[in-house]
Amino acid sequence: MLELRPNCECCDRDLPPESGQAMICTFECTFCVDCVETVLGGSCPNCGGAFARRPIRPAAMLARYPASTRRVLKAEGCAPVRAA
Repeated sequence: MLELRPNCECCDRDLPPESGQAMICTFECTFCVDCVETVLGGSCPNCGGAFARRPIRPAAMLARYPASTRRVLKAEGCAPVRAA
């Protein structure tokens, strides 16, 4: 079950469960589409993986399976993944 984290790890923008602006990697690292496209260059700074749009959980299912309230923010800031 996806956590549906509530914010962008880079800029701390709110990303509620119904947001079409949330992007996730395979580890559920969560970023807004703006940071993915302009800061991160499409690669997760945590794992180097690609992003996909986060699915939207139907409102009726949110009552039974609520979104996470735990905010994650990269304390060191956001930077693109550098090629080795």
